[in-house]
Amino acid sequence: MLRRIRIILASAMFIAITLLFLDFTGTLHHWLSWIPKLQLVEAVLAVNVIAIVLLVALTLVFGRIYCSIICPLGILQDLFGWLGKKQKKNRYSYSKEVKWLRYPVLVLFVIAFFAGIGTLVQLLDPYSTFGIIAMNLLQPVYQAGNNVLASIAEYYDSYAFYHSDIWLRSLPSLIISAVMLIVLGVLAWRNGRTYCNTFCPVGTILSFLSRFSLLKIRFDAEKCKSCSLCSKNCKSACIDYKTHTVDASRCIVCGDCINACKHDALSYQAHKAHEPHKPHDAEGLSRRSFLLSSTLLATAALAQQKDKMMDGGLAEIEDKAAPKRQTPLVPPGALSLRNMEKRCTGCQLCISECPNEVLRPSSDWLHLMQPVMSYERGYCRPECHRCSEVCPTGAIKPIDLEVKAATQIGHAVWIKKNCIPLTDGVECGNCARHCPTGAIEMVPSNPDDDESPYIPAVNEAACIGCGACEYLCPARPFSAIYVEGHEVHKEL
Repeated sequence: MLRRIRIILASAMFIAITLLFLDFTGTLHHWLSWIPKLQLVEAVLAVNVIAIVLLVALTLVFGRIYCSIICPLGILQDLFGWLGKKQKKNRYSYSKEVKWLRYPVLVLFVIAFFAGIGTLVQLLDPYSTFGIIAMNLLQPVYQAGNNVLASIAEYYDSYAFYHSDIWLRSLPSLIISAVMLIVLGVLAWRNGRTYCNTFCPVGTILSFLSRFSLLKIRFDAEKCKSCSLCSKNCKSACIDYKTHTVDASRCIVCGDCINACKHDALSYQAHKAHEPHKPHDAEGLSRRSFLLSSTLLATAALAQQKDKMMDGGLAEIEDKAAPKRQTPLVPPGALSLRNMEKRCTGCQLCISECPNEVLRPSSDWLHLMQPVMSYERGYCRPECHRCSEVCPTGAIKPIDLEVKAATQIGHAVWIKKNCIPLTDGVECGNCARHCPTGAIEMVPSNPDDDESPYIPAVNEAACIGCGACEYLCPARPFSAIYVEGHEVHKEL
């Protein structure tokens, strides 16, 4: 029963959080955006007291069920382990805790955490690792599948699905996610939860609490026949059948050992206070089940990749190239670059959810995979604040649309050598027409000649840095006007 409940809850949680990363329609985050806020590192960064207290209480009562039910990376490893088990059963064995590696990794994580070394935090945080895998590897596959359905639906004059571009947001992020998936897959396929109990800082932190949990996997030595099936089925390598002990600091309460035992020598129970603390003296309380609430929804829609933008199906339009910004752009609600550096774990949920294709992983090696903005494929629309709704850490704080429309994240800069009225001698004014704040005005290039070509003049004090001017500028490959970021945002 314990194992079945764990599988049901873990499956529900894993499917829900995966769909949250895959969905680009903006539907699921209204119901499922609470799930990332239950992740431990994200809860600490967001100072989410309720989530922290809940996770601590769950661990002190049930043990490390966080790792087997709530953590998506842990569940992903179980999937790989299950595939390995199909090939060879009873393949695990007991091993001692690798303290010389486990605790230095935790210390390194804490140092990186406080020093603002985002790349290290992102690579060690299990939720962020799963996020970059889901966003970079799973979402394109999900979109491609939807694109096939969209094409079929279009053939039958149905609009139940719509096409979505599949594009490369960041090559380094793609490579890192592929390498992480391969490494985790091999480790889990061969040795089960090696990553969780050796490298994962969250697992190490929870191990301090799980030692004192009320409910644990316990031996009845009188029933045990020393068949070793429990040890051979323990993916955490924490059961020593010879001494009838279970290392509670590494046990993730998966229930596989209880399911494998043919003599009912193992049970999940509380240790009575009046009994001596010996495994063989523990009398069985009935097996305890645990419940966590989760929500599942199905998703629909998605899309087909378009290799080239076409104008009326005739003229090919050259893709825009990203300008070199002196200061990175981060979304309204991020408050400042410093706040983003300190709080963002690089899970890339905001990137996968951005409907305007503005967000992408940073290529800065110190803050690799943290979101930055660029306007080659769209601009930050005033009516959208989805990234602030889904961010679980407070790196992008919730922001009202009215406040967003008055928040200056950067300012527009005009590049004379790219401007079409000067290079091609034709009228334009796209940037001024589409500026939502009226910060751009078209003025004569020669102040003394009203007949001279009109060029944009930017009022930096009124510009909010939304990028509409940069995105809609017809100049290719580099726009004649681009947005330079601000280190600290301010409200106009």
